[in-house]
Amino acid sequence: MKTNYHTHTTRCLHATGSDESYVLSAIKGGYKELGFSDHTPWKREDKFRSIMRMDVEEFPFYVKSIRGLREKYKENISLKIGLECEYFKDKMSWLKELIQEYQLDYVIFGNHFYGDEKNDFFFDESTLDKHAVDLYVRSAIEGMETGLYAYLAHPELFTRSYLKQDDACIGAFRSLCRAAKQMSVPIEYNLAGCIYNEKYHAASYPHPKFWEIAAQEGCTAIIGVDAHNNLHLETDKYYLAAQKQLSRLGIATIDTIPFFTY
Repeated sequence: MKTNYHTHTTRCLHATGSDESYVLSAIKGGYKELGFSDHTPWKREDKFRSIMRMDVEEFPFYVKSIRGLREKYKENISLKIGLECEYFKDKMSWLKELIQEYQLDYVIFGNHFYGDEKNDFFFDESTLDKHAVDLYVRSAIEGMETGLYAYLAHPELFTRSYLKQDDACIGAFRSLCRAAKQMSVPIEYNLAGCIYNEKYHAASYPHPKFWEIAAQEGCTAIIGVDAHNNLHLETDKYYLAAQKQLSRLGIATIDTIPFFTY
């Protein structure tokens, strides 16, 4: 079944297209189930404003919009409501309360920041030495240990800024894959990364060496569009290439995830 659980909205401030346009594009692209997982808002006591996520005050309208679309298009596609969340240890109780209050279907793990976004340590841009690689791995494993997340999105995110394929990098790949396997956490083959690599002639995620190690460790994969533009849901190019690559590597692939029950 063709599915995608990694879909953003304009509320994250770096995506384009209306909520409904993503649904219509997913239907056009042959998806049977579409999950919205925009970047989670985080409740804060200070006046810090994120440049990559909605404010807490916007969240009810996000849920209301997707629920309305779920009803409107229920004969055409199954819609799920989720979030892409970091692991911030001191905010996990609040996140669980948010999930319960709004009866979200799932959350996925996007390990973008260490400790707190306000620290401005963005793994995508700031992983420049072995210490930073170690922080990424440590926080990723601690987050997976919570059992809260349906899967680990772009698991090798740090390769966007850590460009060396050295012992630290390979060791991190091995640790992440081994932990994901042991905890039965699927890892995401990220199609937005495929588009980035092609556009900029880069070699970040999906990183070939990472996925070789994922195969060796017996990991389970899920394909995620990581859609920031509704048109990304209309093309089969990257989806089919991902299926082919995962099959070539012999990596078991899932197309659905478990949802929260209430």
